[in-house]
Amino acid sequence: MEKISRLINSALWDIDLSTLPRWRASLLHALRIAHNVIGDLADGQLTLRAMSLVYTTLLSIVPLLALSFSVLKGFDVHNEIQPLLLNFVSPLGEKGGEIVAQIIGFVENTKAGVLGTLGLAFLVYTAISLVQKIEQAFNHIWRVRRHRPLSERFSDYLSVIMIGPILIVSAIGLTASVQSNTIVEALSSIEPIGSIFTVIGILLPYILIMIAFTFIYIFVPNTKVKFRSALIGGLIAAILWVTIGWGFANFVAGSEKYTAIYSTFATLILFMFWLYVAWLILLIGSSIVFYHQHPEALTRDSVPTKLSNRHREQLGIAVMQLIAERFYKNESPLSESGLIDKLGIPSYNLERVTDSLVAAGLLILSEEEQYLPAKPFDTTPLVEVLRAIRENRNHVPTTTENHHFARSEKLSAQIESHLDQALEGKMIKSLIE
Repeated sequence: MEKISRLINSALWDIDLSTLPRWRASLLHALRIAHNVIGDLADGQLTLRAMSLVYTTLLSIVPLLALSFSVLKGFDVHNEIQPLLLNFVSPLGEKGGEIVAQIIGFVENTKAGVLGTLGLAFLVYTAISLVQKIEQAFNHIWRVRRHRPLSERFSDYLSVIMIGPILIVSAIGLTASVQSNTIVEALSSIEPIGSIFTVIGILLPYILIMIAFTFIYIFVPNTKVKFRSALIGGLIAAILWVTIGWGFANFVAGSEKYTAIYSTFATLILFMFWLYVAWLILLIGSSIVFYHQHPEALTRDSVPTKLSNRHREQLGIAVMQLIAERFYKNESPLSESGLIDKLGIPSYNLERVTDSLVAAGLLILSEEEQYLPAKPFDTTPLVEVLRAIRENRNHVPTTTENHHFARSEKLSAQIESHLDQALEGKMIKSLIE
């Protein structure tokens, strides 16, 4: 097994993609992405977060649907919720219909007048907590440490909860109206146009699933996601959804063994199992999107690369140099994605460095999320950049009262003194001179 593993790793990683024909390079790149996604699954974080989302979904599904139900009721299309849920639980077969009937019954019994102000607030919070959990899972996959501000979270999450169902129902209604249009019906009777429309009708549900996944992959992570990467992830996730859903319906939900073992709990167990599979598919798709957008994050051992202290200092100087060049040449400032493109490094490594520079008061992040000098670069010593990178502001300094640290403290002071002497008189602007 070790020999086979070495051969696979050699075939995947010891070849320079630039020396291969385009189709072979694309295939090898796809295999590298698959290797790292499987590594993420083996690491256990994706499965753990999928299980966490199952628990949150069970708590949040009724409040979430109650809010969506109230919005759709204003447009007199609230009856569309049940077909949507039936489509989601279709792999459960007849048991899915029982679950949907129970959920719809709970939703219809949820009345704001009975709940009161406190109960209504808890209802909204429970629904929002599900979207927050999804964002946290996506941010973990994307190695994003920053979270949306509280006000932004609230508005964005409510947008998803309120507007999302309207868009879904509108898309389904538009599809149905187009299919029932007299012109479309007339064209359907003409071959080969009729066969084309039949194929489109078969593929349309899968296309809608792909669009929904793509939208989630773009909107949910607290970082800029490229449309092409999100579309590829959405396509693969949609294929997995359909394929695994078919397998689940035929080999899991159709089996009588679960009923024999779990008796009346069988329906609930199968529902929870399908929820777990569904969330896992969504997270796998997000992992594919991340690696497609950040090929520099692909590694042989599937472990995210971490910079040494020396490389962090080099990266900090490179960042300041790029920002200084743009500033003094009156060019548009760089955003985080611009710095990533220029430096060719993963976002999670850059973020740690830029956060340190912002915390030290050397950079500011504008409303357009672009980095600008916070101090005049022609009068700010370069040594401040290195000190900002070295200092971990989230870490409590080790006390020097312990005698074991006495000598190391003295040596550290000498190193700092030599650093000051080596960079004496050098300002940040000197990086571009």
